[in-house]
Amino acid sequence: MNSFAPVILFVYNRPDHTIRTLTALEKNKQADQTTLYIYSDAAKNKNSIDAVAKVREIIHKPWNFKQVVIVERAENWGLAANVIDGVTKVVNAHGKVIVLEDDLETSAFALDYFNQALTRYEDEDQVMEISGYGYPLKDLNKLPETFFFRVANSWGWATWGRAWKHFNPSIDELVSDFTADQIHQFSIEGKENFWKQVQEFKAGKINSWAIRWYASVFKKNGLVLYPRNSMTQNIGNDGSGTHTASELTYQVKLAESPVSYFPAEISENKQAYEAIKYFYAHRKGSLLNRGIRFLKKKMNEFNK
Repeated sequence: MNSFAPVILFVYNRPDHTIRTLTALEKNKQADQTTLYIYSDAAKNKNSIDAVAKVREIIHKPWNFKQVVIVERAENWGLAANVIDGVTKVVNAHGKVIVLEDDLETSAFALDYFNQALTRYEDEDQVMEISGYGYPLKDLNKLPETFFFRVANSWGWATWGRAWKHFNPSIDELVSDFTADQIHQFSIEGKENFWKQVQEFKAGKINSWAIRWYASVFKKNGLVLYPRNSMTQNIGNDGSGTHTASELTYQVKLAESPVSYFPAEISENKQAYEAIKYFYAHRKGSLLNRGIRFLKKKMNEFNK
């Protein structure tokens, strides 16, 4: 598998974000050697019809990739079903895949990073995902250029067919035998609300493919490769996304140079784990800041 991995891009009703995502991706030096699949979901209601049409005009423009394959849904699938179906079909056809959504701006070195990592860890079963996103951590430069961490990230990622075959869409099957200690570790010692997301999914409050993918990886004792300097920036944290409110907590500076170091030892990096745990524990800030974010989230939900 030395050929470049295909990229699959999921788009919906955000034309401005879609343009930014495609423009940044096109600037990658491997773009013209990369096949791009674009899955365009149909409008959920009449309020989204015009925006979806604008997005479809954009994706049909002559973007500079090796090949562009467009799948336009005739009915609204929703993000979770769209991602699960699209990733499964593309990874089954190619053996590996790079996955983006329409609110992700990439570094010009993102495709190089993904492809290097996909080749390097192709036969390492414990490595189940390559994350493009890197956290805005305290003392970031003290960490190695890339490292392993347990959490599967959805803000630009890559995987192989051998790993994706372990994805289980049934949350009940995934977590029915989780022990109290496993729940504690799944939630980074209680510092992040991953278990709350599981409970919300089971209660029908959210429909997340990502929490089921993370649970699938965790169940297999899998690891995810992370870059110190982020290869992706979530530009959807302006409140325009399906599950996001406007905030700057996760804002990063995109990598300005290629990655040259990949760990030989397949194990979770303890220093990175502690740094990310600290980030989760302190990212919400003061009670005032939490209140402001909560109000913005509610306003965003009301406006949708």
